[in-house]
Amino acid sequence: MNNELDELLNKSHKDLSVEDFEGKKVPCIGFEGRKFDEMLNKVSGKPLSVDTNLNILQDGAGHVFVEMLMTFSHGEINEKILVNANENLDFFESLAKNTMLAIASVEYPEKIFMIQLPKPERTREALEIIKNGLQNIEKS
Repeated sequence: MNNELDELLNKSHKDLSVEDFEGKKVPCIGFEGRKFDEMLNKVSGKPLSVDTNLNILQDGAGHVFVEMLMTFSHGEINEKILVNANENLDFFESLAKNTMLAIASVEYPEKIFMIQLPKPERTREALEIIKNGLQNIEKS
């Protein structure tokens, strides 16, 4: 079990934050500059939707990870981001509250791409599952 936990911890995306955009707390995923630019170039100037699914992985001992799958309607972009929910609960709280997600360049944080999530109820349901999973760590 410890090896699986270590593997998930190592695979977790590190460049996560919650930023203030016009008075709203918006979760932000940072990408290395080249990857961010490639993504933006593929979708620039096109009408775009981004399907975002949250798969919650938990071990019953209070370790919760969320696999975020983002499928862009153009550019054949499919991103899978693993987030350690134990360290980033505020990320998911702001995601559920504002149903917005920002993608930014790590090197140039002023380069930001905003995504409006189409199904707000799914983010709220995911937050409840995450919180319930995290409660188990206090009981252990």
